[in-house]
Amino acid sequence: MIVIQTKLIFLDQEDKQIVLDLMRRWSSCMRFAYKRLLEGYDRKTLKRDLQGTFDLNSRYADDAIMKAIGVLESSRQLDNNPKKVIFGGRDLFGKLQKRHINGKAYKKLKIRWHEKRKGNLYSRGDKSKKGNLNTRIEVKENGTFLRINVGERKYVYTKVQAGWKKNKNREEILQEISESNIPYSVELKLKNGSVYAYFTIEEEYPEIMIKKDKGVIGIDLNAYPDNISWAETDEKGNLINYGSIPMPELASGNKNKKEYYRWQYAHEIVKIAREKGKAIVIEGLEIKEKGKRGDFSGRKSRRIRHNFSYKSLLSKIKILVKREGIEVIEVDPSYTSIIGMLKYAPQHMITKDEGAAYVIARRGLGVQEKIPDNYMKFLNALTVEELEELKEYVKKTVRNKKLKKKHLKEIKKAIEFLQSLESESGRVLKPLEGTSFSIYDFWRVFKVAVVTPLSPEKVPRDFSILKELLIQGKWGDP
Repeated sequence: MIVIQTKLIFLDQEDKQIVLDLMRRWSSCMRFAYKRLLEGYDRKTLKRDLQGTFDLNSRYADDAIMKAIGVLESSRQLDNNPKKVIFGGRDLFGKLQKRHINGKAYKKLKIRWHEKRKGNLYSRGDKSKKGNLNTRIEVKENGTFLRINVGERKYVYTKVQAGWKKNKNREEILQEISESNIPYSVELKLKNGSVYAYFTIEEEYPEIMIKKDKGVIGIDLNAYPDNISWAETDEKGNLINYGSIPMPELASGNKNKKEYYRWQYAHEIVKIAREKGKAIVIEGLEIKEKGKRGDFSGRKSRRIRHNFSYKSLLSKIKILVKREGIEVIEVDPSYTSIIGMLKYAPQHMITKDEGAAYVIARRGLGVQEKIPDNYMKFLNALTVEELEELKEYVKKTVRNKKLKKKHLKEIKKAIEFLQSLESESGRVLKPLEGTSFSIYDFWRVFKVAVVTPLSPEKVPRDFSILKELLIQGKWGDP
Protein backbone atom coordinates (compact mmCIF):
# COMPACT_ATOMS: atom_id res chain seq x y z
CA MET A 1 0.00 0.00 0.00
CA ILE A 2 1.39 3.39 -1.04
CA VAL A 3 0.16 6.59 0.68
CA ILE A 4 0.84 10.05 -0.75
CA GLN A 5 0.11 13.08 1.45
CA THR A 6 -0.78 16.41 -0.19
CA LYS A 7 -2.28 19.75 0.77
CA LEU A 8 -5.34 21.12 -1.01
CA ILE A 9 -5.33 24.75 -2.18
CA PHE A 10 -8.77 26.26 -2.69
CA LEU A 11 -8.94 29.01 -5.31
CA ASP A 12 -12.29 30.16 -3.94
CA GLN A 13 -13.15 30.38 -0.22
CA GLU A 14 -16.78 29.59 -0.99
CA ASP A 15 -15.66 26.28 -2.50
CA LYS A 16 -13.71 25.54 0.65
CA GLN A 17 -16.78 26.12 2.83
CA ILE A 18 -18.80 23.76 0.61
CA VAL A 19 -16.17 21.03 1.04
CA LEU A 20 -15.94 21.63 4.80
CA ASP A 21 -19.74 21.28 5.02
CA LEU A 22 -19.50 17.98 3.10
CA MET A 23 -16.78 16.76 5.47
CA ARG A 24 -18.91 17.72 8.49
CA ARG A 25 -21.95 15.81 7.13
CA TRP A 26 -19.85 12.78 6.22
CA SER A 27 -18.23 12.71 9.69
CA SER A 28 -21.66 12.89 11.34
CA CYS A 29 -22.85 10.12 9.03
CA MET A 30 -19.95 7.89 10.06
CA ARG A 31 -20.57 8.47 13.80
CA PHE A 32 -24.29 7.84 13.32
CA ALA A 33 -23.56 4.62 11.41
CA TYR A 34 -21.25 3.47 14.23
CA LYS A 35 -24.02 3.91 16.81
CA ARG A 36 -26.51 2.01 14.65
CA LEU A 37 -24.03 -0.84 14.09
CA LEU A 38 -23.75 -1.21 17.86
CA GLU A 39 -27.52 -1.57 17.95
CA GLY A 40 -27.39 -4.38 15.38
CA TYR A 41 -28.41 -2.61 12.17
CA ASP A 42 -27.22 -4.22 8.93
CA ARG A 43 -25.20 -2.42 6.25
CA LYS A 44 -27.91 -2.52 3.56
CA THR A 45 -30.58 -0.89 5.75
CA LEU A 46 -28.15 1.74 7.00
CA LYS A 47 -27.01 2.66 3.50
CA ARG A 48 -30.59 3.39 2.42
CA ASP A 49 -31.42 5.49 5.49
CA LEU A 50 -28.19 7.51 5.68
CA GLN A 51 -28.36 9.00 2.18
CA GLY A 52 -31.49 11.05 2.89
CA THR A 53 -30.60 11.89 6.49
CA PHE A 54 -27.21 13.41 5.70
CA ASP A 55 -27.76 14.41 2.05
CA LEU A 56 -24.98 12.16 0.75
CA ASN A 57 -24.84 10.04 -2.37
CA SER A 58 -24.84 6.24 -2.18
CA ARG A 59 -21.06 5.80 -2.36
CA TYR A 60 -20.28 8.38 0.32
CA ALA A 61 -22.85 6.75 2.65
CA ASP A 62 -21.43 3.28 2.00
CA ASP A 63 -17.87 4.52 2.62
CA ALA A 64 -19.00 6.03 5.96
CA ILE A 65 -20.47 2.67 6.99
CA MET A 66 -17.27 0.89 5.94
CA LYS A 67 -15.16 3.26 8.08
CA ALA A 68 -17.52 2.77 11.04
CA ILE A 69 -17.16 -1.00 10.71
CA GLY A 70 -13.37 -0.58 10.70
CA VAL A 71 -13.46 1.46 13.94
CA LEU A 72 -15.75 -1.13 15.56
CA GLU A 73 -13.52 -4.08 14.60
CA SER A 74 -10.38 -2.25 15.70
CA SER A 75 -11.92 -1.49 19.09
CA ARG A 76 -12.83 -5.14 19.61
CA GLN A 77 -9.38 -6.38 18.58
CA LEU A 78 -7.77 -4.05 21.14
CA ASP A 79 -10.13 -5.36 23.85
CA ASN A 80 -11.67 -1.90 24.28
CA ASN A 81 -15.33 -1.29 25.04
CA PRO A 82 -16.90 -0.31 21.66
CA LYS A 83 -19.53 1.74 23.47
CA LYS A 84 -16.85 4.02 24.91
CA VAL A 85 -15.17 5.03 21.64
CA ILE A 86 -14.67 8.81 21.48
CA PHE A 87 -14.54 10.28 17.97
CA GLY A 88 -12.08 13.14 17.91
CA GLY A 89 -9.57 11.44 20.18
CA ARG A 90 -9.75 10.24 23.78
CA ASP A 91 -6.59 12.11 24.78
CA LEU A 92 -7.84 15.45 23.47
CA PHE A 93 -11.24 14.88 25.04
CA GLY A 94 -9.59 14.07 28.38
CA LYS A 95 -7.57 17.29 28.26
CA LEU A 96 -10.74 19.29 27.56
CA GLN A 97 -12.23 17.89 30.76
CA LYS A 98 -9.39 19.27 32.89
CA ARG A 99 -10.49 22.50 34.56
CA HIS A 100 -7.02 24.06 34.84
CA ILE A 101 -6.91 24.59 31.03
CA ASN A 102 -8.67 27.81 30.00
CA GLY A 103 -8.40 30.87 27.80
CA LYS A 104 -6.55 30.63 24.49
CA ALA A 105 -5.08 27.22 25.33
CA TYR A 106 -8.55 25.76 25.91
CA LYS A 107 -9.93 27.35 22.73
CA LYS A 108 -7.03 25.98 20.66
CA LEU A 109 -7.49 22.51 22.14
CA LYS A 110 -11.22 22.58 21.42
CA ILE A 111 -10.63 23.59 17.78
CA ARG A 112 -8.20 20.67 17.35
CA TRP A 113 -10.76 18.25 18.80
CA HIS A 114 -13.58 19.52 16.59
CA GLU A 115 -11.33 19.29 13.51
CA LYS A 116 -10.52 15.65 14.25
CA ARG A 117 -14.16 14.89 15.02
CA LYS A 118 -15.87 16.74 12.16
CA GLY A 119 -13.20 17.29 9.51
CA ASN A 120 -13.09 13.94 7.73
CA LEU A 121 -14.12 12.50 4.37
CA TYR A 122 -13.27 9.13 2.84
CA SER A 123 -13.85 7.94 -0.71
CA ARG A 124 -12.75 4.45 -1.75
CA GLY A 125 -11.22 3.60 -5.10
CA ASP A 126 -12.99 1.61 -7.79
CA LYS A 127 -11.35 0.06 -10.86
CA SER A 128 -14.63 0.06 -12.78
CA LYS A 129 -14.90 3.86 -12.26
CA LYS A 130 -11.39 4.54 -13.61
CA GLY A 131 -9.83 5.22 -10.24
CA ASN A 132 -12.27 7.04 -7.99
CA LEU A 133 -15.76 8.35 -8.73
CA ASN A 134 -16.37 10.87 -5.93
CA THR A 135 -12.85 12.29 -5.59
CA ARG A 136 -10.99 12.13 -8.90
CA ILE A 137 -7.49 13.32 -9.84
CA GLU A 138 -7.58 15.50 -12.94
CA VAL A 139 -4.53 16.86 -14.75
CA LYS A 140 -4.83 20.30 -16.37
CA GLU A 141 -2.47 22.75 -18.04
CA ASN A 142 -2.05 24.79 -14.84
CA GLY A 143 -1.47 21.84 -12.49
CA THR A 144 -3.00 18.77 -10.86
CA PHE A 145 -6.46 19.12 -9.32
CA LEU A 146 -8.76 17.04 -7.15
CA ARG A 147 -12.36 17.03 -8.33
CA ILE A 148 -14.65 16.58 -5.32
CA ASN A 149 -18.26 15.55 -5.75
CA VAL A 150 -20.24 17.85 -3.41
CA GLY A 151 -23.78 17.09 -4.63
CA GLU A 152 -25.89 15.97 -7.56
CA ARG A 153 -23.60 16.69 -10.53
CA LYS A 154 -21.90 19.48 -8.58
CA TYR A 155 -18.11 19.51 -8.26
CA VAL A 156 -15.46 21.56 -6.52
CA TYR A 157 -11.96 21.68 -8.03
CA THR A 158 -9.06 22.19 -5.63
CA LYS A 159 -5.40 22.34 -6.56
CA VAL A 160 -3.10 19.60 -5.25
CA GLN A 161 0.08 20.90 -3.60
CA ALA A 162 2.59 18.05 -3.31
CA GLY A 163 6.19 17.82 -2.13
CA TRP A 164 9.10 15.60 -3.10
CA LYS A 165 9.59 11.93 -2.35
CA LYS A 166 12.69 9.89 -3.26
CA ASN A 167 13.76 12.41 -5.94
CA LYS A 168 10.47 12.09 -7.77
CA ASN A 169 7.78 14.73 -7.53
CA ARG A 170 4.65 13.44 -5.81
CA GLU A 171 2.57 15.40 -8.28
CA GLU A 172 4.10 13.40 -11.13
CA ILE A 173 3.18 10.18 -9.30
CA LEU A 174 -0.42 11.37 -8.96
CA GLN A 175 -0.53 12.24 -12.65
CA GLU A 176 0.69 8.75 -13.57
CA ILE A 177 -1.98 7.25 -11.30
CA SER A 178 -4.66 9.38 -12.96
CA GLU A 179 -3.60 8.34 -16.47
CA SER A 180 -3.30 4.62 -15.62
CA ASN A 181 -6.89 4.42 -14.27
CA ILE A 182 -5.81 2.23 -11.34
CA PRO A 183 -8.08 2.43 -8.25
CA TYR A 184 -7.04 4.82 -5.50
CA SER A 185 -8.74 5.86 -2.26
CA VAL A 186 -8.78 9.45 -1.02
CA GLU A 187 -9.12 10.61 2.58
CA LEU A 188 -9.52 14.28 3.47
CA LYS A 189 -8.56 15.59 6.91
CA LEU A 190 -8.87 19.08 8.40
CA LYS A 191 -5.79 20.26 10.33
CA ASN A 192 -5.16 23.80 11.60
CA GLY A 193 -7.72 25.19 9.19
CA SER A 194 -6.18 23.52 6.12
CA VAL A 195 -7.47 20.48 4.25
CA TYR A 196 -5.04 17.65 3.51
CA ALA A 197 -5.62 14.79 1.09
CA TYR A 198 -4.16 11.31 1.50
CA PHE A 199 -4.10 9.19 -1.66
CA THR A 200 -3.83 5.43 -1.08
CA ILE A 201 -2.97 2.96 -3.83
CA GLU A 202 -3.14 -0.80 -3.28
CA GLU A 203 -0.02 -2.55 -4.51
CA GLU A 204 -0.10 -5.45 -6.96
CA TYR A 205 2.25 -8.09 -5.58
CA PRO A 206 4.37 -10.36 -7.79
CA GLU A 207 3.75 -14.10 -8.04
CA ILE A 208 5.04 -16.10 -5.06
CA MET A 209 8.27 -17.77 -6.15
CA ILE A 210 9.86 -18.70 -2.80
CA LYS A 211 7.71 -21.26 -0.99
CA LYS A 212 7.99 -23.59 1.99
CA ASP A 213 8.96 -26.64 -0.11
CA LYS A 214 12.64 -25.84 0.57
CA GLY A 215 12.19 -25.02 4.24
CA VAL A 216 11.16 -21.97 6.26
CA ILE A 217 12.35 -19.20 8.59
CA GLY A 218 10.37 -19.06 11.86
CA ILE A 219 10.08 -15.66 13.56
CA ASP A 220 9.43 -15.02 17.27
CA LEU A 221 9.08 -11.45 18.58
CA ASN A 222 10.08 -10.88 22.18
CA ALA A 223 9.19 -7.98 24.43
CA TYR A 224 11.88 -8.79 27.01
CA PRO A 225 14.59 -8.57 25.95
CA ASP A 226 13.62 -6.54 22.90
CA ASN A 227 14.67 -8.78 20.02
CA ILE A 228 13.56 -10.82 17.05
CA SER A 229 14.55 -14.48 17.26
CA TRP A 230 14.65 -16.59 14.10
CA ALA A 231 15.24 -20.22 13.22
CA GLU A 232 15.89 -21.78 9.81
CA THR A 233 14.73 -25.31 8.94
CA ASP A 234 14.88 -27.63 5.97
CA GLU A 235 11.72 -28.94 4.28
CA LYS A 236 11.37 -31.69 6.92
CA GLY A 237 11.59 -29.33 9.90
CA ASN A 238 15.20 -30.05 10.92
CA LEU A 239 17.09 -27.11 12.43
CA ILE A 240 19.75 -25.63 10.14
CA ASN A 241 20.54 -22.22 11.60
CA TYR A 242 19.27 -19.70 14.14
CA GLY A 243 19.94 -16.25 15.53
CA SER A 244 18.47 -13.10 17.01
CA ILE A 245 18.30 -9.44 16.10
CA PRO A 246 18.40 -7.01 19.05
CA MET A 247 16.03 -4.04 18.89
CA PRO A 248 17.26 -1.52 21.50
CA GLU A 249 15.82 1.46 19.55
CA LEU A 250 12.26 0.29 20.17
CA ALA A 251 12.59 0.47 23.95
CA SER A 252 12.34 4.28 23.90
CA GLY A 253 11.98 7.24 21.57
CA ASN A 254 9.18 9.01 19.79
CA LYS A 255 6.58 7.44 17.52
CA ASN A 256 8.26 8.38 14.23
CA LYS A 257 11.64 7.04 15.34
CA LYS A 258 10.12 3.71 16.38
CA GLU A 259 8.20 3.46 13.11
CA TYR A 260 11.42 4.00 11.15
CA TYR A 261 13.25 1.25 13.03
CA ARG A 262 10.33 -1.19 12.69
CA TRP A 263 10.74 -0.94 8.93
CA GLN A 264 14.51 -1.45 9.25
CA TYR A 265 14.09 -4.63 11.32
CA ALA A 266 11.40 -5.93 8.98
CA HIS A 267 13.85 -5.44 6.07
CA GLU A 268 16.52 -7.43 7.96
CA ILE A 269 14.18 -10.40 8.39
CA VAL A 270 13.12 -10.36 4.73
CA LYS A 271 16.78 -10.14 3.67
CA ILE A 272 17.51 -13.37 5.57
CA ALA A 273 14.58 -15.15 3.89
CA ARG A 274 15.55 -13.87 0.43
CA GLU A 275 19.20 -14.89 0.75
CA LYS A 276 18.33 -18.36 2.05
CA GLY A 277 15.42 -18.84 -0.37
CA LYS A 278 13.00 -19.80 2.41
CA ALA A 279 9.38 -18.93 3.21
CA ILE A 280 8.64 -17.03 6.44
CA VAL A 281 6.44 -18.29 9.28
CA ILE A 282 5.08 -15.75 11.76
CA GLU A 283 2.66 -15.81 14.66
CA GLY A 284 -0.95 -14.97 13.85
CA LEU A 285 -1.52 -11.21 13.90
CA GLU A 286 -4.30 -11.49 16.46
CA ILE A 287 -2.91 -11.07 19.98
CA LYS A 288 -4.39 -13.77 22.18
CA GLU A 289 -6.20 -13.04 25.42
CA LYS A 290 -4.04 -13.36 28.54
CA GLY A 291 -3.78 -16.86 29.86
CA LYS A 292 -4.15 -18.64 26.48
CA ARG A 293 -0.58 -18.64 25.19
CA GLY A 294 1.13 -20.56 27.93
CA ASP A 295 4.43 -18.92 28.83
CA PHE A 296 4.00 -15.34 30.13
CA SER A 297 0.87 -14.89 28.01
CA GLY A 298 -0.78 -11.97 29.81
CA ARG A 299 2.36 -10.01 30.64
CA LYS A 300 3.99 -10.72 27.31
CA SER A 301 0.98 -9.67 25.26
CA ARG A 302 0.68 -6.38 27.18
CA ARG A 303 4.38 -5.61 26.78
CA ILE A 304 4.16 -6.44 23.10
CA ARG A 305 1.23 -4.04 22.67
CA HIS A 306 2.83 -1.12 24.48
CA ASN A 307 6.59 -1.46 23.96
CA PHE A 308 7.08 -2.04 20.26
CA SER A 309 3.76 -2.58 18.49
CA TYR A 310 3.97 -6.29 17.87
CA LYS A 311 1.15 -6.25 15.34
CA SER A 312 2.68 -3.32 13.45
CA LEU A 313 6.05 -5.06 13.05
CA LEU A 314 4.46 -8.30 11.84
CA SER A 315 2.34 -6.34 9.36
CA LYS A 316 5.47 -4.72 7.93
CA ILE A 317 7.13 -8.11 7.55
CA LYS A 318 4.04 -9.38 5.70
CA ILE A 319 4.08 -6.41 3.31
CA LEU A 320 7.79 -6.74 2.50
CA VAL A 321 7.77 -10.49 1.90
CA LYS A 322 4.83 -10.13 -0.50
CA ARG A 323 6.79 -7.51 -2.44
CA GLU A 324 9.67 -9.98 -2.73
CA GLY A 325 7.44 -12.85 -3.89
CA ILE A 326 8.08 -14.83 -0.70
CA GLU A 327 5.40 -17.00 0.90
CA VAL A 328 4.32 -15.93 4.39
CA ILE A 329 2.56 -18.39 6.70
CA GLU A 330 0.68 -17.44 9.88
CA VAL A 331 0.33 -19.98 12.70
CA ASP A 332 -1.32 -20.20 16.09
CA PRO A 333 1.29 -19.03 18.65
CA SER A 334 -0.14 -21.08 21.56
CA TYR A 335 2.54 -22.72 23.73
CA THR A 336 5.37 -22.03 21.27
CA SER A 337 7.48 -20.37 23.98
CA ILE A 338 7.08 -23.12 26.55
CA ILE A 339 7.68 -25.96 24.04
CA GLY A 340 10.76 -24.15 22.73
CA MET A 341 11.95 -23.67 26.31
CA LEU A 342 11.59 -27.28 27.46
CA LYS A 343 12.21 -29.26 24.27
CA TYR A 344 14.57 -27.40 21.92
CA ALA A 345 16.51 -24.98 24.14
CA PRO A 346 18.28 -27.84 26.03
CA GLN A 347 18.41 -30.15 22.99
CA HIS A 348 20.18 -27.67 20.64
CA MET A 349 21.71 -25.44 23.34
CA ILE A 350 19.86 -22.35 22.07
CA THR A 351 17.89 -19.67 23.92
CA LYS A 352 14.25 -20.27 24.76
CA ASP A 353 13.30 -17.51 22.29
CA GLU A 354 15.20 -19.17 19.46
CA GLY A 355 13.54 -22.42 20.53
CA ALA A 356 10.14 -20.72 20.22
CA ALA A 357 11.07 -19.51 16.71
CA TYR A 358 11.97 -23.11 15.83
CA VAL A 359 8.57 -24.35 17.08
CA ILE A 360 6.86 -21.66 14.99
CA ALA A 361 8.84 -22.75 11.92
CA ARG A 362 7.94 -26.42 12.41
CA ARG A 363 4.30 -25.52 12.97
CA GLY A 364 4.34 -23.66 9.65
CA LEU A 365 5.46 -26.89 7.98
CA GLY A 366 2.65 -28.82 9.66
CA VAL A 367 4.98 -30.80 11.95
CA GLN A 368 3.35 -32.05 15.15
CA GLU A 369 5.29 -31.68 18.42
CA LYS A 370 5.56 -34.89 20.45
CA ILE A 371 6.32 -35.06 24.16
CA PRO A 372 9.84 -36.51 24.67
CA ASP A 373 9.68 -40.02 26.12
CA ASN A 374 12.30 -39.29 28.77
CA TYR A 375 10.19 -36.49 30.22
CA MET A 376 7.27 -38.87 30.69
CA LYS A 377 9.60 -41.60 32.00
CA PHE A 378 10.91 -39.11 34.54
CA LEU A 379 7.46 -38.30 35.92
CA ASN A 380 6.34 -41.93 35.80
CA ALA A 381 9.48 -43.09 37.64
CA LEU A 382 8.98 -40.80 40.63
CA THR A 383 8.16 -42.62 43.85
CA VAL A 384 5.23 -41.63 46.04
CA GLU A 385 7.67 -40.01 48.49
CA GLU A 386 9.36 -38.02 45.68
CA LEU A 387 6.00 -36.91 44.33
CA GLU A 388 4.93 -35.77 47.77
CA GLU A 389 8.20 -33.87 48.24
CA LEU A 390 7.80 -32.15 44.87
CA LYS A 391 4.18 -31.32 45.65
CA GLU A 392 5.13 -29.76 48.97
CA TYR A 393 7.85 -27.72 47.25
CA VAL A 394 5.33 -26.36 44.76
CA LYS A 395 2.88 -25.50 47.56
CA LYS A 396 5.65 -23.77 49.52
CA THR A 397 6.55 -21.73 46.44
CA VAL A 398 2.94 -20.57 46.20
CA ARG A 399 2.91 -19.45 49.84
CA ASN A 400 6.20 -17.56 49.57
CA LYS A 401 5.55 -15.73 46.31
CA LYS A 402 2.95 -13.22 45.21
CA LEU A 403 1.79 -14.94 42.05
CA LYS A 404 -0.71 -13.85 39.45
CA LYS A 405 -3.88 -15.80 38.79
CA LYS A 406 -2.44 -17.33 35.63
CA HIS A 407 0.56 -18.76 37.52
CA LEU A 408 -1.68 -20.02 40.32
CA LYS A 409 -3.79 -21.90 37.76
CA GLU A 410 -0.67 -23.49 36.29
CA ILE A 411 0.56 -24.59 39.71
CA LYS A 412 -2.89 -25.93 40.64
CA LYS A 413 -2.85 -27.93 37.41
CA ALA A 414 0.61 -29.27 38.26
CA ILE A 415 -0.50 -30.42 41.70
CA GLU A 416 -3.58 -32.13 40.21
CA PHE A 417 -1.35 -33.85 37.68
CA LEU A 418 1.05 -35.07 40.34
CA GLN A 419 -1.86 -36.32 42.43
CA SER A 420 -3.18 -38.24 39.41
CA LEU A 421 0.24 -39.90 39.07
CA GLU A 422 0.22 -40.83 42.77
CA SER A 423 -3.13 -42.56 42.46
CA GLU A 424 -2.05 -44.71 39.50
CA SER A 425 -0.56 -48.09 40.29
CA GLY A 426 1.85 -49.29 37.62
CA ARG A 427 1.82 -46.07 35.62
CA VAL A 428 2.12 -46.54 31.87
CA LEU A 429 4.55 -44.52 29.75
CA LYS A 430 1.95 -42.85 27.56
CA PRO A 431 1.43 -39.09 27.84
CA LEU A 432 -1.59 -38.27 29.98
CA GLU A 433 -3.36 -41.58 29.24
CA GLY A 434 -6.37 -42.10 31.45
CA THR A 435 -6.33 -38.48 32.71
CA SER A 436 -8.35 -35.39 31.83
CA PHE A 437 -5.20 -33.51 30.81
CA SER A 438 -4.41 -32.41 27.25
CA ILE A 439 -0.98 -32.49 25.61
CA TYR A 440 -0.68 -28.73 26.15
CA ASP A 441 -1.50 -29.14 29.84
CA PHE A 442 1.53 -31.41 30.10
CA TRP A 443 3.91 -28.69 28.95
CA ARG A 444 2.52 -26.24 31.51
CA VAL A 445 2.68 -28.87 34.23
CA PHE A 446 6.22 -29.88 33.39
CA LYS A 447 7.37 -26.27 33.48
CA VAL A 448 5.97 -25.82 36.98
CA ALA A 449 6.94 -29.24 38.35
CA VAL A 450 10.49 -29.42 36.94
CA VAL A 451 11.69 -25.97 35.81
CA THR A 452 10.39 -24.00 38.80
CA PRO A 453 12.59 -25.91 41.32
CA LEU A 454 15.62 -25.15 39.15
CA SER A 455 15.04 -21.41 39.38
CA PRO A 456 12.31 -20.44 41.90
CA GLU A 457 12.60 -16.67 41.45
CA LYS A 458 12.28 -16.43 37.65
CA VAL A 459 12.36 -18.48 34.46
CA PRO A 460 16.02 -19.21 33.67
CA ARG A 461 17.65 -18.25 30.36
CA ASP A 462 19.89 -21.35 30.35
CA PHE A 463 18.20 -24.76 30.09
CA SER A 464 21.33 -26.86 29.57
CA ILE A 465 20.66 -28.62 32.89
CA LEU A 466 17.73 -30.41 31.24
CA LYS A 467 19.83 -31.81 28.37
CA GLU A 468 20.88 -35.06 30.07
CA LEU A 469 17.32 -35.67 31.26
CA LEU A 470 15.87 -34.92 27.81
CA ILE A 471 18.36 -36.91 25.69
CA GLN A 472 19.84 -39.62 27.93
CA GLY A 473 17.08 -39.97 30.49
CA LYS A 474 19.47 -39.25 33.40
CA TRP A 475 18.13 -37.63 36.54
CA GLY A 476 18.92 -37.48 40.20
CA ASP A 477 17.04 -36.06 43.18
CA PRO A 478 13.89 -34.34 41.79
